[in-house]
Amino acid sequence: MRILPAIMRLALAAAAAALAGCAGMPAARDDAQWAPTLPAEAAAPPPADGAIYHEAQNMELFADPRAHRAGDILTIVLVESTQASKKASTSTSKTDKTALDAPTILGHTLHVGGKDADIATGGDRSFDGTGSSSQSNQLTGEITVTVAQRLANGNLLVKGEKWLTINQGQELVRIAGIVRPQDIGQDNTIESTRVADAKITYTGRGTLADANTQGWLSRFFNSKWMPF
Repeated sequence: MRILPAIMRLALAAAAAALAGCAGMPAARDDAQWAPTLPAEAAAPPPADGAIYHEAQNMELFADPRAHRAGDILTIVLVESTQASKKASTSTSKTDKTALDAPTILGHTLHVGGKDADIATGGDRSFDGTGSSSQSNQLTGEITVTVAQRLANGNLLVKGEKWLTINQGQELVRIAGIVRPQDIGQDNTIESTRVADAKITYTGRGTLADANTQGWLSRFFNSKWMPF
């Protein structure tokens, strides 16, 4: 029957198209979640003629220049470096042997085919398995973010993104997390290893990214849906 092969081809095509659609979705560029956080606008103070200091000028002569309120800018130094390795080895063996002498009936040993009817069984089983896995990642650079919220305990919720358009491709770096004001340096920078609950994204799209991506058919044959 030719119906089954046709159904199988349609199922394969549908699964491959679904995989291609999921893997080829680009990152949203205008995501409201990553929009810059602006401080709330305060009402303009009444004019004060003849005074040297004006509150509207916001002259913080002795204030700490480090970020400490919503809308402030903070630079995060990316120093991410991870390395992991795992190795496992298993070996088992088992040997079974059983022997029964030929039974004796009325003083005579039972014979079968001219030989004693002895029974002997044996079996050997063994298993050897090894596996290893290793992975290393490194991400360096800087990204300037804004303080989205100052939490009740004084910690700062920060987030930000950076888009780079280079030749025929675009690179996206995103980071979000929580930092302690005490960890911010005098130059208003903090290392990414000091960011709690950090969510770091580095991805790209364009000609170079497409050239480094498997086609939809290759992804299907390398996916868990491939029965062979």
